[in-house]
Amino acid sequence: MPAQKLVDKHCLRILNMEPRNIPTNNSHHQLMTGEDVDSVASTDSSYPSDPSSAAKNGRFTCLTRRQIVTVAVLCFVNLINYMDRFTIAAVLEQVKKYYGANNSSAGLLQTAFVFSYMIFAPAFGYLGDRYSRRWIMAGGVFMWSLTTLVGSYMENFHAFLFFRALVGIGEASYSTIAPTIISDLFVKNVRSRMLAIFYFAIPVGSGLGYIIGSETYKIAGQWQYALRVTPVMGVIAVLLIIFLMQDPARGESEGRTHDTTTSWFEDIRALFKNYSFMLSTLGFTCVTFVTGALAWWGPNFLVLGLKLQNENYEGSDDNVAFVFGIITMVSGVVGVPLGSYLGQILRSRFPRADPLVCGCGLLISVPFLISSMFLARYNIVLCYVVMFFGELALNLNWAIVADILLYVVVPTRRSTAEAFNILFSHALGDAGSPYLIGVISVALQAALSPTGAILPPSDANQPKSREEIEVEFLSLQYALFITCFVEVIGGLLFLLTAVYIVHDKIKASGDDCEQPRHIYADQTYLTHEQSQNLVT
Repeated sequence: MPAQKLVDKHCLRILNMEPRNIPTNNSHHQLMTGEDVDSVASTDSSYPSDPSSAAKNGRFTCLTRRQIVTVAVLCFVNLINYMDRFTIAAVLEQVKKYYGANNSSAGLLQTAFVFSYMIFAPAFGYLGDRYSRRWIMAGGVFMWSLTTLVGSYMENFHAFLFFRALVGIGEASYSTIAPTIISDLFVKNVRSRMLAIFYFAIPVGSGLGYIIGSETYKIAGQWQYALRVTPVMGVIAVLLIIFLMQDPARGESEGRTHDTTTSWFEDIRALFKNYSFMLSTLGFTCVTFVTGALAWWGPNFLVLGLKLQNENYEGSDDNVAFVFGIITMVSGVVGVPLGSYLGQILRSRFPRADPLVCGCGLLISVPFLISSMFLARYNIVLCYVVMFFGELALNLNWAIVADILLYVVVPTRRSTAEAFNILFSHALGDAGSPYLIGVISVALQAALSPTGAILPPSDANQPKSREEIEVEFLSLQYALFITCFVEVIGGLLFLLTAVYIVHDKIKASGDDCEQPRHIYADQTYLTHEQSQNLVT
């Protein structure tokens, strides 16, 4: 009958005629009241004692020791991963003097690392969706530990550059796989919390990279020793991955272990049609562009500002790197969990909240970062304070973006999705931003210099004049203003993601019905995903 066909086509729910408060037969759509279905505090004895079984029934009552250990191992590896990335940034001026490099060459060090990192990410994404994630990760961590150690002994700049590129290959194996393991262990708010803990390690690790790099150089007197700390920790991480980490079945937490993998080309085609995935990935690309540029050039820029404030400045560059590391770490300690918390609190009533929090965070960050760049040459303390709030707003999105990717993509192609998120976000983001900022600053030096000449490469035996310092500061300042423009673009992309997020989340949850994109889609989402009558 025509009426029946209409009902079938729109699945009743779209017409707002679906009976409410009745649990569906999909495990991850189980109706719960009061606490969220994945609450770790529940003591209901009727819940299954096996966590995997609980997850399959839409209930998650407790965390097992193995799950806690797995998350701890993943966080530890993520921590040393980012420590390794930014140790060089802490001693960048010493590296430039050692190799006689200018800003563009110094920026190329980070670009070479990120370039290999993003190029090999799709390959590890393909492997991660089909083979043992434990052994892929262990091999990758061992590789980047070894290449970091060997690279620290290179006397030639191009050889050092080559080994920095090899480090990126090893790190790609870990970054594409780790979030998918968390996704297969946890669901809903517990997953969001665990992702917040996991990405909490990014700003903390970055900050520790600056601190360890600067302090190791201060103690040892040679910047090379700063690169020999994380390889030791990497060997420990390999052993932890092999013997302690759990590698769950794909889709286990959602009761979807029966899902079969599709071909790689089908995976790619589906991801390109997923608007929420593509738009959030492009938005995150803007985030990586900004963080990559600021993390690489921030300490160097602040040192130049201090030298302009005081002509007799005799402070050490590594002291500035230490303070910059503290700012980066503390802003992440506050910002990452705050962003995750806001997402969890707001999404129960505003299902489009996740991308909105990301977008607003980026837009709020812009005036703070612009102000900090102006203050760098006038008041360093005020500059530090304003920069802290700018980075805090920037850090709101890390855990949320990862959560969005995992809930808008089906379990069997999440490693591939992570890989292409890395490819896009780094290809157009921090793969080029350090080098691009360096090249632009060098080009601006000729325009700003009274003689019209580019400044010579850094030389430990020839201190720069005040005029040269001012030219280098202004050229780097103008180049860094680009990051603020990119932040605005990223904020707009996240706001656009909010238009599609409801439809794509429901589609990835396993519902075959055609989902609406109209103004009442939020009500559909709440009934289907939250199983609560929040909209009358």
